[in-house]
Amino acid sequence: MVVGLVRDDDTGWRLESADEDLVAAPNAYLRYLADRCYSPRTIRTYGYGLVAFARWLSVSGHSVDDVDVEAMLEFVDHCRHEHIRGRAGPNVVDLNGRRMDQLAPASINLRLAAVSGMYEFLSMRDADRVSPIPKGRPSSWFAPGERSGLLAHTKRHPAPRSRLRLRTPRRLPRALSAAECSALLASLHSKRDLAMAGLMLYCGLRSCEVLSLRVADVDMGARWLTVHGKGAKDRRVPFDTDIAAVLNAYLMTERPETTAAELFVVSKGPHRGQPLTPAGLRTVFRYHRGMAGVTAGAPHALRHTFGTALAEAGVDLAVMQALLGHAHVETTARYIHLAPIHVKAEYDAARSRARTH
Repeated sequence: MVVGLVRDDDTGWRLESADEDLVAAPNAYLRYLADRCYSPRTIRTYGYGLVAFARWLSVSGHSVDDVDVEAMLEFVDHCRHEHIRGRAGPNVVDLNGRRMDQLAPASINLRLAAVSGMYEFLSMRDADRVSPIPKGRPSSWFAPGERSGLLAHTKRHPAPRSRLRLRTPRRLPRALSAAECSALLASLHSKRDLAMAGLMLYCGLRSCEVLSLRVADVDMGARWLTVHGKGAKDRRVPFDTDIAAVLNAYLMTERPETTAAELFVVSKGPHRGQPLTPAGLRTVFRYHRGMAGVTAGAPHALRHTFGTALAEAGVDLAVMQALLGHAHVETTARYIHLAPIHVKAEYDAARSRARTH
């Protein structure tokens, strides 16, 4: 049974199949997400997870209504052994020994989150219906500084976490060195590209936030940006005189005449004056990191470098969270563990005290 995800005028995305019963519940859930004002990107992501689930239902002979815990375990096993077409065979592995033609644990958990949300929605509509997703014990993990002190208000209420999820590695963000930053910036010759890189490296903006900036969002006199973050959460971010000079030069000399409200637009070619797309931004950085020899110089690595610099400077965790636009403080706390200068300094100080005693 062919199941696909197509655009929809009402919800943004919906599942399409010859078997309407197979996609009725997923489409009702996607409409529910649209009614709750979820972003089209989130609906699309959940839609792809439900497409994979619907395809498995078609192959396994299950229906949405007869799925139980045992069937969900079969779905997890199917996802773990699924072969991704277009990738190298099972003889190619990454540096951690994981096969490159299989789904990452985080991708499988994303599918399970979509399926779990759908069954919670169905249980909400029918009180007698029991979700096949088993619930685990409430989470009791807290980020450093979350329980007490000035950040006590950020303490989360423990919530049950599903047992039906894969363990995922907790990797620290990879920051660029000073030499890598200098080499990457030196390869950028246009003011537009320098401004975009500067906003990510010195203001901590995400690439999608850079592209969503409008000309009206830049207060050049007061040096403030109005940033439209993830989940329709706006925040104010300051920028220094160096970034202001690059932005001003871009606006005065490079930005073409256009009716587009977006700050960064295409500079040349048939799409001149149109808003720069995510694919266009990735192309720019892919080319320049190849020219500079900085293979890790992806846009998000610049944001990680900014967060690491704040942690090494001893900036307060709440200030870092506000600047980076993190919804949860534990996300910001990762950068505290990534401050090698402070770690080494404290280690050396402790060893010195041990020697004197």
